[in-house]
Amino acid sequence: MQSQTLTPPADLEPTPTLQASIERAAQALGRRQNADGHWRFELEADATIPAEYILLEHHLDRIDPALQARIGVYLLEIQGEHGGWPLFHGGKFDLSASVKAYFALKCLGHATDAPHMARARAAILAAGGAERCNVFTRIQLALFGEVPWRSIPTMPVEIMLLPEWFFFHLSKVSYWSRTVIVPLLVLMTLRPRAANPRGVHIPELFTRPAHQIRDYIRGPYRSYWGHAFKALDLCLKRGETWFPRQSRARALGEAVAFVTRRLNGEDGLGAIYPAMANSVMMFAALGYAPDHPDAALAWLSVRKLIVDDGERAYVQPCVSPIWDTGLAGVAMAEAAYGCDDSVPGGRAPVEAASEWLVSRQILDVKGDWAVRRPDVAPGGWAFQYANDHYPDVDDTALVGMLLARNGDPAHDESIARARDWIVGMQSSDGGWGAFEPENTHSYLNHIPFADHGALLDPPTADVTGRCVGFLAQIGMDSSHPVMARAIAYLRREQEKDGSWFGRWGTNYIYGTWSVINALNAAGIPPEDPAMHRACDWLIRVQREDGGWGEDEESYAHAPPGRFTESTPSQTAWAVLALMGAGRTDDPATARGIAWLAATQKADGEWDEAPYTAVGFPRVFYLKYHGYRLFFPLLALSRYRNLRRGNQRRVDWGI
Repeated sequence: MQSQTLTPPADLEPTPTLQASIERAAQALGRRQNADGHWRFELEADATIPAEYILLEHHLDRIDPALQARIGVYLLEIQGEHGGWPLFHGGKFDLSASVKAYFALKCLGHATDAPHMARARAAILAAGGAERCNVFTRIQLALFGEVPWRSIPTMPVEIMLLPEWFFFHLSKVSYWSRTVIVPLLVLMTLRPRAANPRGVHIPELFTRPAHQIRDYIRGPYRSYWGHAFKALDLCLKRGETWFPRQSRARALGEAVAFVTRRLNGEDGLGAIYPAMANSVMMFAALGYAPDHPDAALAWLSVRKLIVDDGERAYVQPCVSPIWDTGLAGVAMAEAAYGCDDSVPGGRAPVEAASEWLVSRQILDVKGDWAVRRPDVAPGGWAFQYANDHYPDVDDTALVGMLLARNGDPAHDESIARARDWIVGMQSSDGGWGAFEPENTHSYLNHIPFADHGALLDPPTADVTGRCVGFLAQIGMDSSHPVMARAIAYLRREQEKDGSWFGRWGTNYIYGTWSVINALNAAGIPPEDPAMHRACDWLIRVQREDGGWGEDEESYAHAPPGRFTESTPSQTAWAVLALMGAGRTDDPATARGIAWLAATQKADGEWDEAPYTAVGFPRVFYLKYHGYRLFFPLLALSRYRNLRRGNQRRVDWGI
């Protein structure tokens, strides 16, 4: 889109023009609501998971040729101009994603001398070859015999037997790491060989024969810890063959029991693709028949992540119905605020969403979080349809805000259970992590296995902001010890430029929105220096066309809050933040609203090609297909409500 400066037209006040834009957006979002009240949008990542799924079918010899061909169409669509595959739309070349995508396409029968394969191979070799892939990619290659198992950092299955006080224990890593690691421990112990019925191999992606390479595990290391852990890895490699058989058998049993206890029905282990796929391979390696109940359930959970329109297909990293429904409900509630008769559906969509969400609250399972908080009662919501062992703090705070805004007394108990669980999950530093408290053993991010640097789930400003917003909305005063600690944490986390880091959305714009609205809900006045500094930063990074955008590379070295184009979701976050800080009348807010109104399509939706969310910074990025609908509707509606009511205070913390 060509950059243009947008001056808000005089009739873009709470008048028919703005109201019509809100109504179109509400209609567009309402059309996508399911009959039972919930929303679910596609969740897209990069080439990695679709490619891994192709390799999984070849590992198991369960090849679905038609489906694989459609995944191949998708992989070719997202190949970058650099010849390889990026981690997000328009991103730079990524070696590991490119190796997997190339391998997958070769499994589909793509000739190595085809132009797209030749370009990919040249880019991979120029980046150091497949031997320089990350650990998870090398494990995939080891399963196919492309690299020796010595290329993988040693992770003995006896980890399952370690005491909790030991420097490495599964309770000390994040939930996603735990569910991925445990079935991998079995695979790394049994070392099965993929069926690979077509005999596909990729020696052409290595700069020298794979068996001759001696330095698979090498720096640069993040700290001196890296050198120490590398030495420990060498010792384990030499000593693993001497581990007692009896303890190894017991450890394997513990690993299998861990997985089967958390299979999570059709939603799968951890409800995330890598853990689910590893569980499928684990059962196969253990000799389970495909129709064994556990093996069949694991396979079904993986298949449910496929998005297939008949021409192209890809595999989602997970699904996000609780998050989608909470955000859609928040937007629809704001749209219907004070004008139920004029907004399509009125409050009915919000009430239906609330009822569906209440039915999904986790009330009777003490998940892995209880290791740190054994006396706290369950009361959270997962991110996915079901993931009872791993409720999500961020989702729980969001749903709690929606239920409180909806105001149905029948939901009071659900809100109270959510409040008590959220309070119980606060970490000692005052912040909240996404899934567990006190997940801060930072030295573990330096083990060779953790070359992605995302082994942990420490407190973050954006999740903490959501919790503060929820607790404030339901009446917890800022002087309450829980709130006081959280607000102090947020003040400490503010960056020098005035912004806040966004762990789960891109990036500083997302984090700043999350915190400003939370502080506003907690009663921090617009005159507060932290609010001033944050707004000044947002206004400085506003784009010439009136919108906002931020590059995923801001998680690396790109400037915070800047991008080559404005996006609907990031523009909405910025104007929501400005309004939360009392800047509803600021020209910057009006220009952002004008950009949203001008870029809305006739069908009430917005287009958004760039990714605006993150799974793991620098490693794994996400595109929520609903963000382009939720957030612009929320921003336009709030602007109308604040202007129409001649008030300048946002009623809730999002």
